[in-house]
Amino acid sequence: MKPSLLLALFGTALLAVAQQPAELPSAPSATLQQQQSKDAATQAPAQAPTSSSTLALPSVPKDPPSAPKPAVASADLPKGQDGKEASSDDPAVTTIKVGVNEVNVIFTVTDKRNHFVKDLTQPDFKFVDDGKPVARIDSFRKETNLPLRVGLLIDASNSVRDRFKFEQESAIEFLNQIIRPKSDKAFTIGFDTTAEVTQDFTDDTDLLGKGVRMLRPGGGTAMFDAIYYACRDKLLKENAGTATRKAIILLSDGEDNQSRVTREEAVDMAQRAEVIIYTISTNTSGLKLRGDKVLERFAEATGGRAFFPFKISDVANAFSEIQDELRSQYAVSYVPADFAKDGHFRSIDIVADNKKYKVRARKGYFSPKQ
Repeated sequence: MKPSLLLALFGTALLAVAQQPAELPSAPSATLQQQQSKDAATQAPAQAPTSSSTLALPSVPKDPPSAPKPAVASADLPKGQDGKEASSDDPAVTTIKVGVNEVNVIFTVTDKRNHFVKDLTQPDFKFVDDGKPVARIDSFRKETNLPLRVGLLIDASNSVRDRFKFEQESAIEFLNQIIRPKSDKAFTIGFDTTAEVTQDFTDDTDLLGKGVRMLRPGGGTAMFDAIYYACRDKLLKENAGTATRKAIILLSDGEDNQSRVTREEAVDMAQRAEVIIYTISTNTSGLKLRGDKVLERFAEATGGRAFFPFKISDVANAFSEIQDELRSQYAVSYVPADFAKDGHFRSIDIVADNKKYKVRARKGYFSPKQ
C-alpha cells in the first residue's frame, strides 16, 4: 500500500476519534460504587457512564461519602512559625486566610407588601446558629455585586409540552438580563427521564440561549436527580473558597416519577452546596397540586421563592422578580458558638428586629465530619 494512502487513512481515524463527544461524569454515586467499603455492599452496582450529555443517576446513600464538604469549616487556619494557630489579624498570613468554622449565608428581607428592604445594617438583625447566638460576625454587607453562579433547570417532560416554547423564551430573556460578562456564569440543564447538560458554565448569553433552545419536551420526569446533580457536580464545585452567590432556577410542575434520589436527598445536597432554589410552577390547572407543594419545599428549605403563574405571560413576570431579588440581597459570614465537626445538620435563624420585616434564608447546613 502506498505511504500517501496509509497517511490518509491514519488521519481519517484520528479525526473520527477527536470528534467523539466527551463523556460527562455519571452522577451522583455511579463512580463511587467500586470504592465503597463492606458497609456499602448492599448498594446497587455501579453504572457505566452515559452519553456525552445524558446523566443517569443511580440511587445514593443519605449522606454520600464522596460529597465534597461544604464551605463551612472546610479547612484549618495555617500555623505560625511558633507552632500556634495563626491569627486572622496577622499581616503575614492575610494572603492565605481561610475561614475556620465560618458560615456564609445569603438572605433577603421583605416588608409586609413583599417589597425588598435594602437599607438595613448588621445591628438590625439577630443571628442564631443551631439554637444559640453566633459567637462572632466576621462580615456583613448589602449584596448586589457578588458574582452569580446560576443553574437553569427546565422540565422537558411531556407534562409541560403546552407552554414549553414560551418558557424557553422567558428563560433566555432572564439570562440575557441577569448574566454580567466576566463576572457571572450560568449553565442550562433540561430533564425528562434523565438530566441533560445542554450548556456548561459560561458568561456567553448567546451560548446559554442555544442551550435552552436545544431542549425538546418528551419522556418522564427525573426532577430530583437533576437538582441533585446540578448542586453536587456543578454548583458545589464551582469557585470553591471564593465568594459567590449560587442559585438554581427550576421550571417544572413538581411531579417526579423517574428519580433515583429522593426529594430530601436533593434538598440536603442543595443545602450542602449553599444553593438558593427559585421554582416556577408550570401547573396550569389553577389549583395547588401535589407537585406545587414539592416546589415550595425546595424553595423554603434553601431561602428561595416559589412562583405559581396562572397565565403564560406571568412566567416572564416571575423571572423578572427573581432577577430583582438576586440584586437585592444581604450576605453575612459568622462563626457559630459551639461548632462541632460531626456531620450533623445545624439550623440557621436570622430575625430582623423590626417585626414588620420578613427574612428569607436557607434553613441550615451540614457541618463537615472529622
